[in-house]
Order: sequence, then structure tokens, then C-alpha cells
Amino acid sequence: MVKLSLLYSSSLHLLALSKKLALPNFTRTLCSIPTTMSINLQSHAFAGNPMRSKTPKPSDPFSPTQALETLKTRLLDNPHLPSSSPSFKVLPFRKGRPLASTIGGISDLKPTWYLGWISLADCKGLLGNCGVELSGDSLVYLGSRPEEDAVYWAIDVSKEDGVVPELGGKQLCFVELRTLMVATDWADERAMAELAVAGHARALLEWHSTSLFCGHCGEKTVPKEAGRRKQCSSELCKKRVYPRVDPVVIMLVIDKENDRALLSRQSRFVPRMWSCLAGFIEPGESLEEAVKRETWEETGIEVGEVVYHSSQPWPVGPSSMPCQLMVGFFAYAKSLEINVDKEELEDAQWHSREDVKKALTFAEYEKAQKTAAEKVEQMCRGVEKGQNFSADYNVESGELTPMFIPGPFAIAHHLISSWVYQDAPDSVDARPKHPCGSNL
Repeated sequence: MVKLSLLYSSSLHLLALSKKLALPNFTRTLCSIPTTMSINLQSHAFAGNPMRSKTPKPSDPFSPTQALETLKTRLLDNPHLPSSSPSFKVLPFRKGRPLASTIGGISDLKPTWYLGWISLADCKGLLGNCGVELSGDSLVYLGSRPEEDAVYWAIDVSKEDGVVPELGGKQLCFVELRTLMVATDWADERAMAELAVAGHARALLEWHSTSLFCGHCGEKTVPKEAGRRKQCSSELCKKRVYPRVDPVVIMLVIDKENDRALLSRQSRFVPRMWSCLAGFIEPGESLEEAVKRETWEETGIEVGEVVYHSSQPWPVGPSSMPCQLMVGFFAYAKSLEINVDKEELEDAQWHSREDVKKALTFAEYEKAQKTAAEKVEQMCRGVEKGQNFSADYNVESGELTPMFIPGPFAIAHHLISSWVYQDAPDSVDARPKHPCGSNL
């Protein structure tokens, strides 16, 4: 499980939040240090997709192949279709943005967002009104929930401009996945699960849009296995193409002797934000080798021991890389002199544990989440149309602090907070130490 540590400004605020977090899958630890709270989450943001825990066998009616055959029959309006067949729910996307809706906040409660699932019949009618005939190849299988007798699909409607006003009339809107990410209450098991589903769907649809042609012979590709893979349409080629995943190492470099961590800034970061080093894995190297190479290339620091922390799918990158896999590590420095590669980084500095703890203390992550949730609600109600809610505010807040780090939705946050609260192991064989009686 992932441990998330947050510090709030008042004990009353902490008490109110602790009551809200009375969920079976979460534990709370109130510590003697100033209003510190540790929350043990089941997984990172975008992980823990409930539809991907098990893949049904090919003969199962909920399997991709069987579900696709049933869907094609359903689209033909076959009157003899058995009533016991699964129900189909479809999640439309437009330019990488999932359809969403909200339930407005009551009194001091913030609004809550939901994915905008529509029925297969509604999806067919929606596209029909735009002059488009829905086909099985247009839909991508996401998974199933047999206990709900439901199979879930995603569809890209980016080319159909007519769907936007029709859905807007039902207070549904297409929202940037990053905005939904920030708006997600990380203590809400349902919202975290829906975020994971949306991330998985976006990654698949973006991959489909960038793999239209065979990289071997140039012919068109066609979807197979309900969109879970593609294949070249040429009879002479028939090359199989699978969804792309781009592995990235992300590491917190630690100076054990001086109790410091190496944080860096990129020019694209918002002001005062610092984070971990990160870089893509190159062909022919191990994860540990990538950690050492990237650290040396970007900062001139030589790394010795490398210790794995956790991993996180990251489907909110550019469409050319529809799903990065962030693989997190602690890396222990053998040298301390920094030589920044200015083509890669704007700056890199050693920061004391106390300074980083202050950055965690004052960054108002809950405020950012509430602000984002309110923005989503405004969008779904049609307020301030055209405004880019994913970029018009500083999602981490922290205007009064000299530095802050990414929010709890990012693996960088958990790497850094784990070290701050002394959870980073001193060596591969060392057991992590958890503060204030955490039961991790």
C-alpha cells in the first residue's frame, strides 16, 4: 500500500477530515508532531483499476471476444437477443478527455465528480444524430463487473462535434484527465477507482489514434480482441501491434550522511515547484542502471545503492506516449557535487529533511482538490465555457512557501514524503520505519 502523509493547519480541520475518512480500506494515524496525518492508500492514482483484477476466460460471456460478439448482435437490434445477456455501458472521450458529471456540494462538502457512462442504445442514438453509424470496431473493451452484469467500453468521439451540445444539455462535459486527477478525493475509494478506469481508457484510445498504420509495411491496422490489440490489414504482413507502455524511472536521490535529498526543477514546472529526477529507460539497460545513468547525466551525481519503492501508471502525458509507467526508487549518492545539465534541468539542489518537511506542511493539497472539484462542477453546468481549468490555477497552491512538491496524485509526492517521515530504507535489507505507530 502507498502511505500518504499530509500536514494541516489546525487540529479541528484534522479531526473533521479524520471522521470523513472512516472507511474500511483506510487507516488513520494521528501523530504527536504538529497536526500530521498518515493515510494508508490501497494504490497510487491511476492504479487499482477494479475492472482489470482478473481477465475472464475466452468462453466467458464477459470476456473481450464474447462480449464483442454480443455487442455486434445488439447493434443489429436483434429481437431474439436473450434478456440475460450483459448490459453495456460506454464512456465517450473527446480529444483525450473523458465524459464526466458532478453532484454539487452540500454546505461545506465539495462537489463530487463521476464518469459519464451512457448506455449502448444512447451511444448509438447520439452518434446517429451526427450521421455516424456505430460499429463494434469503434468501441474498446475496458473490462467487466459480472456482479453487476455489466461490460464497460470506451469510444473516441473527437470527430463528432454534434455530441458536445447534446451532452451539455444533460450537464455532462468532457474534462481533462489531469483536472479530474487533481479533483479526486484520494480518500474516496469510488473516485480513485473511476480515475483508474478513466486512465486506462484514455491510454487505450490514444494508442489506437496513434497506431492507425503498420510500422512494418505502412498498411492500415485493424482492431482485434475488442480493441485490446491491433493487426496489420495486409495479408502479406499481418503484424500484431500491442498497446504501448513507456517505462520511466523516477528517483529520490538521498545523501544519507548529511540527511539531505536531491530535488530538481524543470523549466516547464510552475514557480517554486521541485520534484524528483526522472528519465526514460533506454534499450538494453536495467531499471537500476537507468536510475544511475539518468542521475549522472542530469546532475553529475554518482549513485551507488538503488532501492525500489513502488510504481504508478501515468496516462496523462502527451498523446504520443499514451501511458508511461513510473517506476519509483530511492537512490543513495556516492558523490555530492552537483553539475546540472541545463538542457535537461533548470536547477537541482540538495534540500534538508526539515526544509522538505516544511514544503509538505504548507502546500495546501486539499484546497487544490476542492478548487478543482468546483471547476469541474462549473464546467458541467456550462459556466465559463472555453476556460482551461487544467491550467488556470496552481494545483498545488503554496503561494507563501519558497518551495513545494507535487501533490498526492503523483508518485514523486510519495517518494519524498516517505523519506521525510523516515520510511526510506537505509539499505536493501533494512525494514522501513513508519512514524507514530503506522500499521503499514
